[in-house]
Amino acid sequence: MTVPAPDFTHLARLTDDTGLLEHARHATARREHGYCTDDVARGLVVTSREPEPSATVARLAECYLTFLVHAQDEAGRFHNRLTYDRRWSDAPGLGDWWGRALWGLGTAASRSPQPWMREEALLAFTRGATQRSPHTRAMAFAGLGAAEVLRGHPTHTTATALLTAAAATGTPAEDPDWPWPQQQLTYANAALAEVVIAAGDLTADRPLLGTGIRMLTWLRDIQLLDGGLSVIPAAGWRHHTPRTRYDQQPIEVAALADAYTTAATATGDPRWYDGVRLAAAWFLGDNDASAPMWDPATGGGYDGLHPDGANLNQGAESTLALISTLQHTRALSYLNPTLPPGGPA
Repeated sequence: MTVPAPDFTHLARLTDDTGLLEHARHATARREHGYCTDDVARGLVVTSREPEPSATVARLAECYLTFLVHAQDEAGRFHNRLTYDRRWSDAPGLGDWWGRALWGLGTAASRSPQPWMREEALLAFTRGATQRSPHTRAMAFAGLGAAEVLRGHPTHTTATALLTAAAATGTPAEDPDWPWPQQQLTYANAALAEVVIAAGDLTADRPLLGTGIRMLTWLRDIQLLDGGLSVIPAAGWRHHTPRTRYDQQPIEVAALADAYTTAATATGDPRWYDGVRLAAAWFLGDNDASAPMWDPATGGGYDGLHPDGANLNQGAESTLALISTLQHTRALSYLNPTLPPGGPA
């Protein structure tokens, strides 16, 4: 299996001088739906990860950072929704978008090649990291941003406190049949395991690291079917209830690839990279509907997997999930140059 390199063409198509437009009809941006901090933050994550960004990717990263700084209030909370005429349609809050904003800012603070961007991102991250959300996923996303900061700034006490709090929120009760902190799996589930793994690794808490690995192992195993990836659908799956197969979302696949990469780094176990390859294969058509989940002509990711194939709309979330997964797959070829990016054929 040969995996393509990350392609930022469609992301640039969805981005103007304000930010990243949320939705598309096929590959055409839908301006009437405006922008959201959730997607812009994910955009900052993937653009900041690029080791040698092109001029286009560097411009995107600057745009996304500026958007997030504008979205943040003095207390560190964030607006989420901006209309196309540049009006905020919501009050600042601490939902998932707050967590993802901190994830994006933390990644830029640690990885951006531009010193001024690292400084600005760290300032905004530190302001936002003093807050705590009542929502488990928001805390998980924020904790992943804190982990990014600590990889570049190991003594950052605000990031340490946030990561510790996020891991505590996501730690499951002792139940071998359902080793998960919530009674329902919903979206971006792997982020909850990833933040526990990152906290255990970065704070040298081996028992906590073990807990996170057990969570991710269970989540991996329940989403394997006939050797391929069959992820939790958008409707979720509640403990002791039947599980449906569709509508599968790219964000779920990308969250798994993120968590597998973190697990491999934390444990030194390269077997986790097999999961990254399965995630890439899901986008290339090794999925329950045998349908490619991206458009090579545009570089866009398709919005969902249905029994009859892909939803051909190419919105921001799905395109970012595709890019993120391909970034992790590309890293495998750096770790083992004897393999093609997707591993053995």
